[in-house]
Amino acid sequence: MLRHLTVENYALIERLDMTLSPNLNIITGETGAGKSILLGALGLVLGDRADIATLKESGRGCVVEGCFEIGAYHLEEFFEENDLEWAEECIIRRVITPAGKSRAYVNDLPVQLSVLKELGARLIDIHSQHHSLMVADERFRMSIVDALAGNGALREEYRLSFAALREAESNLASLRRKVEEAQKDREYIEFQHSQLAALGLRAGELEELESEQRLLDNVERITEALGEGGNLLDEDENGVLARLKRIEGYFQKVRDVYAPAEEIAERLRGTLVELKDISAQLGEQRERVEGNPARAHEVVDRIDAIYTLFRKHGVQRVEELIAIEKDYAQRLGMIVDADQALESLEREMQTARRRAEECAAKITASRKRAGEELSRKVVAMLSRLGMEHSSFLCDIRPADGLTASGGDSLAFLFSSSTKFQPQPLERVASGGEISRVMLCLKALVADKMEMPTVVFDEIDTGISGRIADVTGQIIAELSAGRQVINITHLPQVASKGDTHFKVYKDSGDGRTHIKHLSPEERISEVAAMLSGADVTEAALEQARALLK
Repeated sequence: MLRHLTVENYALIERLDMTLSPNLNIITGETGAGKSILLGALGLVLGDRADIATLKESGRGCVVEGCFEIGAYHLEEFFEENDLEWAEECIIRRVITPAGKSRAYVNDLPVQLSVLKELGARLIDIHSQHHSLMVADERFRMSIVDALAGNGALREEYRLSFAALREAESNLASLRRKVEEAQKDREYIEFQHSQLAALGLRAGELEELESEQRLLDNVERITEALGEGGNLLDEDENGVLARLKRIEGYFQKVRDVYAPAEEIAERLRGTLVELKDISAQLGEQRERVEGNPARAHEVVDRIDAIYTLFRKHGVQRVEELIAIEKDYAQRLGMIVDADQALESLEREMQTARRRAEECAAKITASRKRAGEELSRKVVAMLSRLGMEHSSFLCDIRPADGLTASGGDSLAFLFSSSTKFQPQPLERVASGGEISRVMLCLKALVADKMEMPTVVFDEIDTGISGRIADVTGQIIAELSAGRQVINITHLPQVASKGDTHFKVYKDSGDGRTHIKHLSPEERISEVAAMLSGADVTEAALEQARALLK
């Protein structure tokens, strides 16, 4: 609910403050006084796009701020999803700089215009003659009937089942395309896979092969090093081991007269043990390492084959070739198992379609019941509005397949006379007739659609007398459960308000102002609406009667 609206430097408005009633707020004023400007300023708070031309004074910015009570609107999740600070009192501020840049804030936190627009749509529903064109949008018609039917949970169930159907259809179509493409390239894929599979590649193999190649290419040098090293260590009298043994013996002999001799002898024994182990290892390696020309050729050939595939497939690692081989194997497997996979996805798609159709059928049945009820109530309300011979019908028919909203096509059919068959409302009704139908629709489904604040911009254009009074009654009834802001030029409607504002233009500076009328001022304003500039005593009496 909008509690307070402040506007600064917008169009003809220098500064404006409004504190609104929780029920029916009436706004009146002469043509050109700025009532539509006020609506434009409110639109900025709700996320409409800004224009630098709206600045009254181009040298300073425009600020429009609305204070809303939102505790009962279940918006906590929306605030959390958009990283906004939740509070039962929400302040929305829109700033337009002199350079034409627009900034939006919710509880002092900057927000994108798309977020503000979504939030605004949950706070205020604006209806004007322009908005009457919404009846041409089937989504709007569906929302009206579904709201009256209470189809929220069913629509969510259908949304999920329809999404599952679309996903199943997409998966099936995707697999069919892949199978068709794979079938075309089957011989090529088989050849590439067989070439890679024939090598039997394994991760890390190339490094091992290249290491083995280096060893086989240098067998003579390696065996020479092993042999000569072993001989020098273990030669009979002059080998390193024999000499170290003799040196150890020398120090063993003098250990009783030379204290460091024991430590030196001990270290020599340790060295001898290590060198004996090395000598034995050199001997073993010498036996193992031997030239193998055949193996050398095998290793070179395999390395060449791997590098050939590297160049062919544009890769640098064996692991990448293995991945390519697996991909070809999967593609071949898909071709071989295509029929089975397609049958499986076809079954999934049919199951998803059946679920969506079952849910759509429930929605259709619910819509038909609600459509009949809506038709009766709209006709009855139109009769109250002086359209006794009008007919209104919710025409629900099967759509061409399932759509995002179900399996239905929905039209609002209308006729202003019993002489004519009902036709689509948007094609045969006048602007005034559409406005009255829209008033009926919103009055009937306002509670179901949880409209917090409803704004009517001269929805009563083209009517007068008793019908104007009935229109005011319907708007007043609507305001019993929510806040309504009604811009009107009819005294019968204006007299129904809980709070009355007058928009007027100062004759001196041409600025637009708004005034909250006192009870006495309301009498004068309604009387002026009845009689014009020259307010008569009869008009004042009639105004008092209307206001009672």
